[in-house]
Amino acid sequence: MGKGSGMIHPNMATMLGVVTTDAVVSSDVWRKMVKVSVDRSFNQITVDGDTSTNDTVIALASGLSGSVISSLDSDEGRQLQSCLDGVMQGLAKSIAWDGEGATCLIEVNVSGADSETDAAKIARAVASSSLAAVYGRDPNWGRIACAAGYAGIPFPPNKLRILLGDILLMEGGQPQHFDRAAASSYLRKAGEIHGTVAIHISVGNGDGSGQAWGCDLSYDYVKINAEYTT
Repeated sequence: MGKGSGMIHPNMATMLGVVTTDAVVSSDVWRKMVKVSVDRSFNQITVDGDTSTNDTVIALASGLSGSVISSLDSDEGRQLQSCLDGVMQGLAKSIAWDGEGATCLIEVNVSGADSETDAAKIARAVASSSLAAVYGRDPNWGRIACAAGYAGIPFPPNKLRILLGDILLMEGGQPQHFDRAAASSYLRKAGEIHGTVAIHISVGNGDGSGQAWGCDLSYDYVKINAEYTT
C-alpha cells in the first residue's frame, strides 16, 4: 500500500508505504533488503522536486509461511529481494503517476554507468529536470543531456546516447537528425492516455544501471498548489 501526492522528491518525502510478507527472515537481513528496495524505488521518484520532512515506509514480515531466509546471498534471499523491489517500485511509480495535475508518468532508464548508484543519480537528475518540458511536449535532448551531465557522475561525453521511446535523439554525444513531429506526438499521446514517457540513456560501457520516475508539471499543478493553505 502506498500514498503520496505533492512534495515528492528523493528521500521519499510526503508519502506513506506499507509492505508485508509471510517469510521467516531475520530483522538484520530484512532491514538490509528494505533499504535496498527503498533506494531503488521510493528514493527514485519525484513529482515536484520538493522534499518534505514527513515520510514513512513500514515493512513487516510475519513468518507464517515457514520459509526461512537467513542470508541476502541465498537463492531465497535473492528471490525475496527481487519481489520486494518489484512491489516497492510498483507503488513508487503509482505515486509519481498520480502526482498533482500530472498527465503522464516519466520513466528514466540509465545504463552503462560504473555502478548502480551512479546510474541512479543520473536517472534521478533527468527525471527531476524533464517535468515541464514533457508537459510542453518538447523533445528537448539538450535538457536531458544537461541533467545527465550535472548529476555529479563523470562519464565520457562521446559515450552519451539518448532515446525518447524508440526515437534516437543523441548518439556518441552528438545530436541526431530525428522526426521532431513524431517525437512530440509520442509525448502528446502519453499525456492523452495518462501513459508513460520512457527516456533511455547510456553513458558508457559499465555494468551499472538504474531507474527513476517522475511526472510532468501541468497548469493544474499550479492551480492545485495555489489554492493550498496550512
